[in-house]
Amino acid sequence: REEAQLRESVICSPVLLRRDMVEPGVPIAAEACSKMSEYRCIGTKVSFASSLSKDSGSAPKNKALGIITSGGDAQGMNAALRAVVRMAIFNGMQAYAIYEGYHGLVEGGDFIKEMQWSDVSNIIQRGGTVIGTARCKAFHEREGRLKAAENLIRKGINSLAVIGGDGSLTGANIFKKEWSGLVQELLESKRVTEEEAAVCSYLNVVGLVGSIDNDMCGTDMTIGTDSALHRIIEAIDCLSSTASSHQRSFVLEVMGRHCGYLAQ
Repeated sequence: REEAQLRESVICSPVLLRRDMVEPGVPIAAEACSKMSEYRCIGTKVSFASSLSKDSGSAPKNKALGIITSGGDAQGMNAALRAVVRMAIFNGMQAYAIYEGYHGLVEGGDFIKEMQWSDVSNIIQRGGTVIGTARCKAFHEREGRLKAAENLIRKGINSLAVIGGDGSLTGANIFKKEWSGLVQELLESKRVTEEEAAVCSYLNVVGLVGSIDNDMCGTDMTIGTDSALHRIIEAIDCLSSTASSHQRSFVLEVMGRHCGYLAQ
């Protein structure tokens, strides 16, 4: 019965499945689920490579991902953090949370902590970011970025997910462009070993736009915009009653920088 269900061509949304029942490239029907605790919700149109099997022993080697939330906080950052951490773990990578944004990246030590699946449970309904955010003047200077590179290399982190706004993503772009030179400088000064540098000879960077301003091209709505708009509408509804009662006009100032999306 299980084999027949595995070969079903029906794909349900969302799909729940047990990983030890998966065959590479086989669509999974939700009816194959019997014990909820053994399953994981992963979305639609499921097709797995055999390397993702729990018992295959072929998880990617030397793959570690660091996650930063930087700049102003935005609602939805925790949901993004949870998704990145769990997808990294699911694909056999180590996931590290970098606390207090770029400040934690420069300081290193206890600011960089490996995350487990359960560490990001029960956070998606919370506002802000559970790993903190802080602006960092030191990262504006090359010496600060050199320290940040050293901290990443010592942890074996060769991929970085940055959840933040314009300034945060600009900093990440500069960091990536300088990466080869930073690694070479650390090698020459013997602050890292050749083995450590070989693991982190490259740096993959992905940016998730966490900003209520909705001022970034390439996305319909940035992380946090919808929630911010919802709060503004709630405030206007409350003020309208008072304005009507007193026959007064109210001026409500909202955030949004130069974009004007929230004000419109």
